[in-house]
Amino acid sequence: MKLDTLDTPAALVDVPRMNRNIERMQARMNALGVRFRPHVKTTKCLEVVRAQLAAGANGITVSTLKEAEVFFAAGVTDILYAVSIAPSKLPRALALRQRGCDLKLVVDSAGAAVEVARFCAAQRATFEVWIEVDTDGHRSGISPEQDALLEVGRILHDGGVGLGGVMTHAGSSYELHTPEALAALAEQERAGCVRAAQRLRDAGFPCEAVSVGSTPTALSAGKLDGVSEVRAGVYVFFDLVMHNVGVCSIDDIALSVLTTVIGHQPEKDWVILDAGWMAMSRDRGTSKQMHDFGYGLPCGLDGTPLTDWVLSSANQEHGILSPAQGAQLGEPLATRFPVGTKLRILPNHACATGAQFPEYHALSADGETTVWSRFHGW
Repeated sequence: MKLDTLDTPAALVDVPRMNRNIERMQARMNALGVRFRPHVKTTKCLEVVRAQLAAGANGITVSTLKEAEVFFAAGVTDILYAVSIAPSKLPRALALRQRGCDLKLVVDSAGAAVEVARFCAAQRATFEVWIEVDTDGHRSGISPEQDALLEVGRILHDGGVGLGGVMTHAGSSYELHTPEALAALAEQERAGCVRAAQRLRDAGFPCEAVSVGSTPTALSAGKLDGVSEVRAGVYVFFDLVMHNVGVCSIDDIALSVLTTVIGHQPEKDWVILDAGWMAMSRDRGTSKQMHDFGYGLPCGLDGTPLTDWVLSSANQEHGILSPAQGAQLGEPLATRFPVGTKLRILPNHACATGAQFPEYHALSADGETTVWSRFHGW
């Protein structure tokens, strides 16, 4: 199918851009001498993950057990579930292990470690468990110098649970926008995770894996001494937040939402689209950055950015396209954007926008589209 025949709103993946993004990240990891474990929560799509693995990725990172189940059923066995495990989910995790999935779990507290140890004792089973390390104060994890790090290591070790390594995520990188700041955070992330691993080893606990990652730090690290693998997710599509951070250009963004002009409000200089927040998501990640893109950057059907316009507001099923600040309107709205005109909107956050759709329309270089399924849920 061609773009002008698709029903809207629809999620489009520019396949040449996606492949270029995959190749760029994999080449960088190869040059730095580390394994790369992509985070598949961004896409939840088998075709995308196959492309990442074909390029040289080693295993995958997931954020839900459903992702682990779906990708394991498709033949992916090396999986890191990178969220501290809830006790109620341990039976599902064990079922995956018993079917042959090399599933790694994560804990970030003594309480979580105790629950895993109790479950393993009751089931006469074991897991490979990694400890989440907090290297930037952004979210969860144990700081490298906390006594709690060694306590968790002891609980796992004494409970007969395999301590496989440590992992961290420098999520605060999304708040930065200069190469110098990104490089500094990448080094902070690396050094902190390596330090945590060394403390565990010095205390007599095994700690083979040292896993770091976010898209900005992965693309900004100058060295990764002591690191065994890197994780990143949104790089595969990129988005406007990543553009503002400074790690991609507008021309690298591979995900867009196809939308149709359905009306006008001439007295307000508004063009009404059929892509509201149910299509774009409520994510306003660029609102605190140097350039606010509203709910997304509009482009022509060929992907050319319409920089004088912005998706300034969104209702559930209505998007409002309005002139960017300082833009001059040269012709009536109905002439510039007749009803029925199709546009493409680049998203603030590819993960959030992708999650609004049950499928992608993969756009090849020749303009043909193919349906790629994606899945929802936990």
